[in-house]
Amino acid sequence: MTQPQQIWPPEFAERYRARGYWRGETIDGILAARAAATPDHPAVVFDDGQWSYRDLDTRATRLAGGFTRLGLARGARVLVQLPNVPEFLAVVFGLFRAGLLPVFVLPAHRRIEVEHFGRTSEAEAYVIPGDHGGFDYRTLAREVAPQLPSLRAVIVAGDPAEFQSLDELGAGAGLPDGHSRPADVAFLQLSGGSTGFSKLIPRTHDDYLYSVRESAVICGLDASTVFLATLPIGHNFTMSSPGYLGAIYAGGTVALTRSPSPDVAFPAIAQHGVTITGLVPPLALVWEQAARQTPADLSSLQVLQVGGAKLTAELARRLRATFPRAVLQQVFGMAEGLVNYTRLDDPEDLVIHTQGRPISPDDEVLVVDDAGQPVPDGKAGHLLTRGPYTIRAYYNAPDANAAAFTPDGFYRTGDIVTRTARGYLEVLGRATDMINRGGEKVSAEEVEDHLIAHPLVHDAVVVAVPDPFLGEKTCAAVVRRDETLKMTALKAWVRERGLASYKIPDQVVFVEAFPETAVGKTSRRDIRAMLRDRFAAEAAARQAT
Repeated sequence: MTQPQQIWPPEFAERYRARGYWRGETIDGILAARAAATPDHPAVVFDDGQWSYRDLDTRATRLAGGFTRLGLARGARVLVQLPNVPEFLAVVFGLFRAGLLPVFVLPAHRRIEVEHFGRTSEAEAYVIPGDHGGFDYRTLAREVAPQLPSLRAVIVAGDPAEFQSLDELGAGAGLPDGHSRPADVAFLQLSGGSTGFSKLIPRTHDDYLYSVRESAVICGLDASTVFLATLPIGHNFTMSSPGYLGAIYAGGTVALTRSPSPDVAFPAIAQHGVTITGLVPPLALVWEQAARQTPADLSSLQVLQVGGAKLTAELARRLRATFPRAVLQQVFGMAEGLVNYTRLDDPEDLVIHTQGRPISPDDEVLVVDDAGQPVPDGKAGHLLTRGPYTIRAYYNAPDANAAAFTPDGFYRTGDIVTRTARGYLEVLGRATDMINRGGEKVSAEEVEDHLIAHPLVHDAVVVAVPDPFLGEKTCAAVVRRDETLKMTALKAWVRERGLASYKIPDQVVFVEAFPETAVGKTSRRDIRAMLRDRFAAEAAARQAT
């Protein structure tokens, strides 16, 4: 079995340690320190109760012993597919404490994805809920387990049926600290997976905790912080930007909600006095509309983060107006490493129009043209980066590594950005989302910002569709607030706002809703496929008549 590693060249590793980025800490050690310092402070609160730091630490220790008694040796991989429940925290800290590696599988993933992650990681155990959101994960485990020869145990939080009970696993003697090491890989996170299957990202305790520590400082976290995990808790954004790990590092409290919908999340904000949470743009749009009429008291919310995908300037303005007591913070990062934040005291133009600047003075950022040559500030180009918390390789993916990393260690993010003189980045979109319309480059997200500004538009996504004359043309998929809105009126609206004629959508298609990824982001890949199928069917019908 190949052990995951993440190796930086010695001169880089020495510099990162000398500058205090890597401090020789472990993730489970952070929990142990908090449990020793403030044992009775609430670590996690949820619908029907709370656990103190002492409670969480004790449960993690017992589960560390339970996983070890299953025969899992240090470095073994464990698929963790739990929703936003307190057991998630006990499981992952227990795995860290035992020197085992969680592989974070999102609740929305199903057989094909789980089998891929299990085979690629050579997982030896699989942790699931009994059921969640009307779906029985035990049935999924029955389908997956025979396809994974390395798998030796399925552990269930809930009714285990024929599988291992998580409660029973954590009922025995615990395992003390000392089995994880700072330079070791702590877990395997999932890449964004814009094409094909997600890749597995090995993150070490040292590099990840640097990102967590600095994120907690940038976001103003302290012991009074209550962070609400609204997005899937296994997602990188919810983990570390600043996420539940940032809240625990600061000695604050993690609040859990089983659904991100306003009717569930807004009462949780009021009940627990939530001070900070993070959303993806489609969810932010839903929250912005619901907040105008909610009876829930949202006054405790101090910071509203939006990340995971580009936040349009129009929606940023709406959020600032609708949540006037909360500071809007844009977050642009990736599970591979680099994270950018607008700062809490940044002027409005930076908060509205940029996605922030990097965490670290040692985050090296390059913006280059198609030939790999640097472009001046203000000019669009491909974003490349390396630094003290950006990986140098995916796990067990040589072909992906050859494409994603330069020979000198820069990660090709796949994003198109511009950079200001102050080092702030404006994301124009993924390189795959830039539309080449007869030689003219169209930023899909620029056009979307104008479409969303229309009062009768709920949301809009612009994608490329094939065209025999232009190569690609633009198609806007639009979710309307009112069916009286017609294509001609919408195109006229965009034209009147002064957009170049070649950027006006060639076609507009009205849809009821957008397909989403496992974390709730709009899936452009699925929208492109849907529209291409639709246009192909229409063309075939015309030819048939």
